Amino acid sequence: MTTRPVPPQDAGTKAKPRQDRETKAVRQRARAGLRTRLRAFAGTSAALALLVAVTAALAAAYPRAVDRYADAGLRRAVEQALPDRTTVQVQVPLGWMDTLEETEAALRPGPLTAARAQVLATAEKPLVADLAQSAYGVRTTVPLTASDTWLPRPSGLPVHLVLAAQQDLASHARIGAGRLPRTTGAPVTALTTRVEAAVTEDTARRLGIRVGSVIHVAGTERGPLTVQVTGIVVPRAAEGAYWSAQPVLRTPALSRMPGFLPTDVYWLGGLLLAPDAGPALLGTLGRPHRYWNVAPDVAALRGHDVDRLASAVAALESGPGVQRLRGVVDESLEAQTDLDEVLVDHARLRSGIDPLLLLAAVGTGSLAVIVLVMAGGVAADRRRAELALLRARGASLPGLAVRLLAETAVVAVPAGALGLTAALLVLPGARTALAVAAALAVTLLACGAFPLRAAVAHRTVRLHDDRDGLVAARPSRRRTVAELTVLVIASAAVAVLRRQGSGGTALVAAAPLLTGVVAALLLARLHPLPLRALSRATTRMRGLVVPLALAQAARAPGFAVLPLLALLSALTTAAFGGSVLAGVTQARDQAALRYVGADGRVESTTGGLPGALPDRVRRLPGVRDMTEAGVIDDATPQQSSRSVPLAGVDPDAYARLARHMGLGPFDAASLRQRDAGTTGGADRPLPALASPRVADEYGTGPYSVQLPDGASVTVRIVAVRDRTPAVFGDDFLVVDRAGLPREAARTTTLLLTGDALDGRALRSAAEGTAAGVFLRSEERSRHVDSPLQSGAERLYGVAVAAGAGYALLALVLTVLRTAPERGALLARLRTMGMTRSQGRRLLILTSLPQAFLAAAGGLLTGWAAIRLLSPGVDLATIALASPSALEGAVLRTDPLSLAVPSLAVLLLAVGAPAAQAWWSGRRGSVRELRLGDQ
Repeated sequence: MTTRPVPPQDAGTKAKPRQDRETKAVRQRARAGLRTRLRAFAGTSAALALLVAVTAALAAAYPRAVDRYADAGLRRAVEQALPDRTTVQVQVPLGWMDTLEETEAALRPGPLTAARAQVLATAEKPLVADLAQSAYGVRTTVPLTASDTWLPRPSGLPVHLVLAAQQDLASHARIGAGRLPRTTGAPVTALTTRVEAAVTEDTARRLGIRVGSVIHVAGTERGPLTVQVTGIVVPRAAEGAYWSAQPVLRTPALSRMPGFLPTDVYWLGGLLLAPDAGPALLGTLGRPHRYWNVAPDVAALRGHDVDRLASAVAALESGPGVQRLRGVVDESLEAQTDLDEVLVDHARLRSGIDPLLLLAAVGTGSLAVIVLVMAGGVAADRRRAELALLRARGASLPGLAVRLLAETAVVAVPAGALGLTAALLVLPGARTALAVAAALAVTLLACGAFPLRAAVAHRTVRLHDDRDGLVAARPSRRRTVAELTVLVIASAAVAVLRRQGSGGTALVAAAPLLTGVVAALLLARLHPLPLRALSRATTRMRGLVVPLALAQAARAPGFAVLPLLALLSALTTAAFGGSVLAGVTQARDQAALRYVGADGRVESTTGGLPGALPDRVRRLPGVRDMTEAGVIDDATPQQSSRSVPLAGVDPDAYARLARHMGLGPFDAASLRQRDAGTTGGADRPLPALASPRVADEYGTGPYSVQLPDGASVTVRIVAVRDRTPAVFGDDFLVVDRAGLPREAARTTTLLLTGDALDGRALRSAAEGTAAGVFLRSEERSRHVDSPLQSGAERLYGVAVAAGAGYALLALVLTVLRTAPERGALLARLRTMGMTRSQGRRLLILTSLPQAFLAAAGGLLTGWAAIRLLSPGVDLATIALASPSALEGAVLRTDPLSLAVPSLAVLLLAVGAPAAQAWWSGRRGSVRELRLGDQ
């Protein structure tokens, strides 16, 4: 059989398919190897994915949560300020024009609408106008006197009215009676003597106006202007800027003429003319102005735009914006608003809260970084033998790092995307860029920690690792220099925080964390010393477990210092954050206590309480004790024109209350009137408890105090206290009510104690007595005045919980890293005759030194950090609605925040080896003693 000749082929043509096949085969083997390794380390991969997803979700959620709380806080501030302050009111007084016709034309709807478009276009973002609530039109700026005698005159003064031809009335009100005003016939001019108007329900009810009522206001150079009321309207969105920028158009109010007596009041109300009736106001004495209100759209406000918003408001009020409007509308145009003051107050509140949030974010974020690095280190350490074998077989360091990076990225990138998605869905309506950047940073760190750690550990090919025991190891010069650098940076941060407060840079915000790092480095340096001493002391012991445990603890690898850093930093951060939350709660409780004086307060400001009321209140459920007091607000000391509150009390009951509440406790015997039933006179002055200001101003010697009913008593100050339950303020005198005249000793105040006071029952008992009821619990809740405060408190709580979680996770990573070594050690010792109980004691004693060091060090470091940093941290802004309610809310140590995390770390560090010893005893020793184990 003959062989068919093969035609000649080009060498490149043959090589190319073969090269493609080899490349595909390599890729397939790489993918197969990656799948195999992921299956082999499925548990580790799932744990890494969970860690990355949770950390990425927390990192992405923080900036979005801050944005949401900042937005809500700004909107609440603008809403609480009311539209008459937050609306930018642009107005033009009538100037000189060539003819009266030109002036009338300027007040008609067409030119007003055209000018409104110019005004709204001038408002720069982020000042977005609410078109529906931005009213415009013509109104009188001087109230006009109504000559009609049927209108109410409380003190004989006639009603004053503001007339406004406000546009778009029909869409902002519904008709309650009658119809909306309109103009008929010829266009309205300055000579028009009769117009129609509408009034709101409040105006009609308070001024007695009905449909068809006729009101006359004074005219200029002609007869009065007659206004016929054709309709009564009900405002839609009465609290909106359309009605509330000029509240008098919605609700009349009692006013007083300057220089008149307080009782000389008159009604000031508003009449709403037809939209095209503005020229008629030229014939009155009201000095009509054209006006355009720019009401900010509250829904469009963003907390991070406060500075830009303030600039936009300033530009429209007195900057380039108003100059531009003067060129296109009128040269005499003016703009005014209090929105800039509202923004300044909000910025001041946020400037006091943001540094505290930065403290929490830096502390918890740094812990997350440490834990991610530890996770990469644990993974690299668990695969040390595999990676060393690959290096010994010729694997390059870059190739090894790239392969490990691919393994980690396959797990970390989807987990990071999942965490980011969860944060975006749970917290909508906030900026996305910062959240994406935070989640991306977490994902990159998680992807790079394992390869970098492995690359550093295997940069040189080694057959085996030298044992680097904790006791035998000597710190290098590089480590010494690094530790000294951290010490200097931490000292500078603490010093700046104590001197300038928490409103500083990120370095200042890292002061609590750096304090924990310095303590961890110091303890890591001192840790070998007690181990050496204990090892020498136990060399002559007969028992086996204790010397062997100390020897094993002393031979722990140097890598164990990193968990110590993580644990101490986490415990310090958790203690600091917990103390912040406890300080906020304590500050609110103290401010509420100072205002109420007890757990509850029933008080009358118009005279004495009914005689039966104290007995009714005492029998109510939840009332444990009650103290009666008679408070006189306007007692006047001798030779003084300033009044001082004087409280008459029963010394024994009042002293018991003051001691229980912690408000100026005193000895009851020092306040008791010696001669019962006698009034304090010059020969027998009443002992008095006084505030420091009263004692400094009037002295402690006997002096007379004039009472409102003309009587007087002589008092002598025997004790000085900063606070007292019966009186809120810095000025007070407290005396025995037995020494006061009968009229002055009447009970005006009931001070109640009890843990479960029922506000509804107290108000029901005091109904009809003109007495007010105040509860400490209700007053405490009023101090959370802004979403910024409540949001910051929640964020701090989440940060503290996350910090504690990362601390426990760091400990778990440490336990997992050393679990195989402990298992192998225990298995070998079991083959040599060690019992199960001895094995448990051995593992517990081996882990106890470092666990005790971390727990005790965290406790002491947290206490020291709070004591060092408390002068620079003021909690009044985040805790109180009004910082003046309490003179500084300082940071104090919270025992629970210090003790609970440290005890949890100690229990977990000791319990994990004990559980492992129990489980190893049930499994046996065969699996732990495989050929090739170290």
